[in-house]
Amino acid sequence: MLGAIHFGVLAACFVLFVPMAMAGWHLSRNKMLFFSGALFISLAVCVHLTPYFPSVSDIVASVSSVVVYDNRISCINEVNQIVWDVKPRPNPESIRRQNGTKLDYFEKNWDWMKSRKVLSCEFQKLDRLDVSELLNGSWVVVAGDSQARFVALSLLNLVLGSDSEAMGTVESDLFRRHSDYNIVVKEIGMKLDFVWAPYEKDLDDLVVSYKKRNKYPDVVIMGSGLWHMLHVNNASDFEFWLKQLSSHVESLVPISTKEQEGGRGTVVPGRSMHLFWIGMPVLINGMLNTDEKKEKMSDTVWHEYDRSLGESKILRQMGGPLVLLDIQSFTWNCGPQCTLDGMHYDPAVYDAAVHVMLNALLIESHQTL
Repeated sequence: MLGAIHFGVLAACFVLFVPMAMAGWHLSRNKMLFFSGALFISLAVCVHLTPYFPSVSDIVASVSSVVVYDNRISCINEVNQIVWDVKPRPNPESIRRQNGTKLDYFEKNWDWMKSRKVLSCEFQKLDRLDVSELLNGSWVVVAGDSQARFVALSLLNLVLGSDSEAMGTVESDLFRRHSDYNIVVKEIGMKLDFVWAPYEKDLDDLVVSYKKRNKYPDVVIMGSGLWHMLHVNNASDFEFWLKQLSSHVESLVPISTKEQEGGRGTVVPGRSMHLFWIGMPVLINGMLNTDEKKEKMSDTVWHEYDRSLGESKILRQMGGPLVLLDIQSFTWNCGPQCTLDGMHYDPAVYDAAVHVMLNALLIESHQTL
């Protein structure tokens, strides 16, 4: 191939420069003849060399694929960029008569930022039909502490929609203290497992169990930290277990596996999984409901844990395997009007996290609705 290219280039140079040199001898007599001849010969050379170079369409296609890939990465990075509009409801007296909580006195709305980058990603709040199509036939696992439980509730509320009777049963079963829960939504063939796993070691054991059984969920949403902060209170130990978890998550599904077929090893692509991490909420220390929590879950300790999360490199933005659902940002911007106990927040916060997850899932799975 290289010999053919070299020969083609040599022939092209001979065809181009020899006639131009001869024409240059007559330059003083007829400039127009020289330049028109040079242009003609240059075009002929381009035509002659075209077979030895990639086609324009191939170049455009390769550039387009790079642009699309970069746009996907950019949109994953921007998917948590949401803003809140929290304002008092107009009729506080009627809320008081209905024995409403503090949360009921405020109207909470959120949407993605209107920056150029975010708008170009075309994020959207999905409805029940959209979610049913996106998660059709999927096995979804939500694992972690009470924050993960609220995320599971918001996801099921979106999937089941207006079926208030079904949601009443789901909520009572899902919120049984420190227990697992599972449900199959037969209409779309979706299975959801909630796994009570308040410590990072619990999450690590769960991940290892999937690998041992060689059965992998389609979507895994996990998160922890609050229990470790309260009962262990050691940010270095928290980071150690996150690194352990990260290494096992990265090896959860191999890029390819080998199957033996007729004595030969054939490569079979690994199954695609979508992995998310539920960030810790902002803790409002003065609103925490026990003295132990106020002491052990101080702002200083919270920041140590947040720093350990970053240094563990478990998050995609740090080079890790899990896409962040930025509960920290959501709770900070929603504010103290969105919490009763300084730790657990209004359902709107977890609804936002679910929509962020679904939009990231759309991007990663190359789907459109």
